[in-house]
Amino acid sequence: MAEAVTATTALIAVGTAAAVLALALLVVLVRSRRRGSGGQQQVLALVSEMNTRMEGMVRELSEALERAQEEGRRNRFLGELGASIDLDEVLSRTLEAGGAIPGVDAAIVSIRDGADKPIVATLGLSAEEAQRQVISGPPNGHEARAISIVYQYPPELEGEGLVHSGLAVPVLGDAASIGFIAIYSRSPSHRFEEEMIRELEELTKRAGPAIENARRFREARQLADLDALTGLHNRRYFHETLAREVARAQRYGRQLALIVLDLDDFKAINDRIGHLSGDAVLAETAERVRDVVRSADIACRVGGDEFAVILPESSTADADQLYHRLRGAVSSRPVGQAGRLFLSAGIADLASDDDPTRFFERADEALYRAKELGKGQVFQAGAPGLSAAPEASQPPGTANSQ
Repeated sequence: MAEAVTATTALIAVGTAAAVLALALLVVLVRSRRRGSGGQQQVLALVSEMNTRMEGMVRELSEALERAQEEGRRNRFLGELGASIDLDEVLSRTLEAGGAIPGVDAAIVSIRDGADKPIVATLGLSAEEAQRQVISGPPNGHEARAISIVYQYPPELEGEGLVHSGLAVPVLGDAASIGFIAIYSRSPSHRFEEEMIRELEELTKRAGPAIENARRFREARQLADLDALTGLHNRRYFHETLAREVARAQRYGRQLALIVLDLDDFKAINDRIGHLSGDAVLAETAERVRDVVRSADIACRVGGDEFAVILPESSTADADQLYHRLRGAVSSRPVGQAGRLFLSAGIADLASDDDPTRFFERADEALYRAKELGKGQVFQAGAPGLSAAPEASQPPGTANSQ
């Protein structure tokens, strides 16, 4: 709305000025006919002046339209901030609003996330540039209203498209600052003045509550996805993620592997040491599993003492290697009051005719095949043989069975 009003006002102004100049030109033309050559010179001078003024007004109109478009775009982003509870989307809209401020070439928003690394989103910055953008407050520890930054480079680096200036403003949560938004310019002559500080402050006032709400929703969703005892993803999350990964692998022709595993003789162990101690054993086992799996793998507790690991972009060979690492982590030293434990596992890779249910069932059936053959075994779905881990009384080695 403001964009349309500004554009209309500018057009009216140009039209009015053009009409006035045209009228003045008409008057001069009438007089020039009476004065001869002297009047013609006056007409030429007036025409030149009129052209100069019209060019200036057109330039002002273009600048006004550009400012109106930027303001309209920024207002649209600000209005959309509270319309989503997805944290990534809220951060993206915040960056777009910051990037729409005149003279801004890049932006970054950094939100503290408890003891973890801050949540960082960027616009117009390379990965290396984003890693180097560290904003720190005054040495006295007080919260600054804004932090202005100017970077000076050696002459040989000028013209390299480097960031030359920046402006950072804290994002306020319910009680205190939760992070900051910073905007940057690559122009050597650009400086962020008081007006831009106020604009960025207005953005942070709108963005702060939206970011807080989205962050709380994400935390609640994460807690809902986690198993309370082990801290691994729960059964619901496992099946949702497996369905998503199966669809992705089939759509793009990617590999996908699955391990389903459980603790051998856990029921007997539970009966021997009690359920509370048994829960402690499960929690410690899960911690060892979490320490071994790759960052791309999805480790879950699917029920009781049964766990599963989804391995995107992986084969059964990768799954077999991961199983042996898991087995070593769990069996290498006693686990709580249970003593030394063994893991048996079934592994499968995604077949062309698998749906998520069938894929899980094949890995689960392979687990039961492994358990039938002894402790510390792994069996691959569709394969006739298996590899076995040595029990406490067995010599190290690998056994195969048909």
